[in-house]
Amino acid sequence: MSATIVYGVGISGRGAAEVLARRGQQVFLYNDSPATIPEELEKSLAAVGGGLVCGSENYPELLAKAEQVVLSPGVPCDIPNVLEAEKLGKEVISEVELGYRLYGGHIAAITGTNGKTTTTSIVGAMLERLPVPSAVGGNIGAAMSKEVEKLPQNGWLALELSSFQLEKVTTFAPDIACMLNLTPDHMERHYTMEAYGAAKQRIFTQQKPEQVTLLNYDDPEVRSWGAKAPAQVCYFSRKEQLKQGIYMQNGDFVIKWKDTEAVVCNIKEAQLFGGHNEENILAAIGCGFFAGVSIEDMADVLRRFKAVEHRIEYVETIKGVPYYNDSKATNTDSVIKALEAFEKGHVILLAGGHDKMTPLEDMMNLVKVKCDALILLGEAKERFNEAAMAAGVENIIIVQSFKEAVEKAYELAREPQVVLLSPACSSYDMFNNYPERGRTFKALVRALPH
Repeated sequence: MSATIVYGVGISGRGAAEVLARRGQQVFLYNDSPATIPEELEKSLAAVGGGLVCGSENYPELLAKAEQVVLSPGVPCDIPNVLEAEKLGKEVISEVELGYRLYGGHIAAITGTNGKTTTTSIVGAMLERLPVPSAVGGNIGAAMSKEVEKLPQNGWLALELSSFQLEKVTTFAPDIACMLNLTPDHMERHYTMEAYGAAKQRIFTQQKPEQVTLLNYDDPEVRSWGAKAPAQVCYFSRKEQLKQGIYMQNGDFVIKWKDTEAVVCNIKEAQLFGGHNEENILAAIGCGFFAGVSIEDMADVLRRFKAVEHRIEYVETIKGVPYYNDSKATNTDSVIKALEAFEKGHVILLAGGHDKMTPLEDMMNLVKVKCDALILLGEAKERFNEAAMAAGVENIIIVQSFKEAVEKAYELAREPQVVLLSPACSSYDMFNNYPERGRTFKALVRALPH
């Protein structure tokens, strides 16, 4: 029996290995550096003649036994071990491709640089209104391959997908593919915007004509992808009243598609705010509509849905100053959207972390307009400081720790200002992930003198 290598021991890797072992497939969970896995998983792998293997010196022998390599999202496609597998004729696929092959049900897949988690969470809540089982997975929740195990063929999966997860899909063809936006991100992995965009496009390239591709009409690059999509294309827009599509008119969310013309609800009824969330809601309505969710159910979900944790999440008001946790803003475009959401400005912004080397000019130009103070921390602080000064930002404070950043914001903040953590960076210089960073921020804020 040929073996499968699952490369990477994170949530996706462990989930994929567990599912394959349960199906009787000999599977080796591989990691470049030393790692441990739960004892139960270890036993499952051993039962099918597999196991955990660590260290590159063991990889060639392992590769000789395998026909297939399943990549976790954190494993780049251009590293020597992956290239060697392809050179030897092994099939290299992503964990999402594996999950797709194991599942015969319905999928609403969402990608984009920003807004994926909020949109997918809204879609997940909408799919729960259908009379069939549904789940949420991918870049949030459990590995896709694990989520689909519990779904029947008439079920629906709301699937958040990153560019990393899409790089190695080959047959993946969701019923609904949604592309939210495209701005510079992950240049340390994709190197060029062309490569980044190409990875994102893989969400729809294998679709069938009867399936649906939802594209953001307001993003010129994404709009142009309509010409490449093999499925029927539906655009959504918050700026244009489309002849056909999902759009906004006087604050109403409107569906106009073939024989359907309906208002779902008004933005004033929703609990989310900011232009970026209007786009997310339009995209979610598109997914819900084509999945068969009723207008009434979609409206009810939107009236009840609250902000996703770590995405412009209100924390507390101290001495008249509200504090917001936007730890999920790991790129500059996310920060721009967050700052635009505060129409009156007067923001004290906490930014910096592990630098993703994205361009900073547009963000800093807006910081100059919207922010009363910019507090910089982490590995990126010096580059961010240079860019801020070049843009004419005046009140810049550099701190050495996360705690110091929060305390400095508290010291400066007065009504009508707001304090916003929106880092424009990943968290790996100080934290394991952005949720840990966000929870730390919230704990520090709540500990401040009231």
